[in-house]
Amino acid sequence: MKYTEQLPKTEQFFELFETTDWNTKYELTKEELYSALKNSWYAISVFDKDNLIGFGRIICDGIVHALILDVIIHPDRQGEGIGKEVMDKLVSKCKKHKVRDIQLFCAKGKIGFYEKLGFESREDHSPGMQLDKYWEELVLRY
Repeated sequence: MKYTEQLPKTEQFFELFETTDWNTKYELTKEELYSALKNSWYAISVFDKDNLIGFGRIICDGIVHALILDVIIHPDRQGEGIGKEVMDKLVSKCKKHKVRDIQLFCAKGKIGFYEKLGFESREDHSPGMQLDKYWEELVLRY
């Protein structure tokens, strides 16, 4: 296996992204998804030979806030420690730059995985919200 900061090819990432079923909601084209990747602050790709089997990325201001997202391990390769290694590399990058606040998007059913890595769910009264209705309205409008 090879861990690299090199972005995967458009098609490779799209195929891996499709294994998550997230695109049912977002309806992203391959090009839109790849454009989002290119705007990342940092990314890790995991290859087994030429096959993309894992990925994770960070959106960050470089000082205060970082958001870890799109941590994806191919379903056939989950449970091999690849996800932990990806997360270790992402968190290490934030620590190296002394980023003060590291947050993440957690897929359904994966809370336990992230808790083992030291992440905690937010309290009900803690800051953190999202605006899903905006997206629904935007889709309906166009």
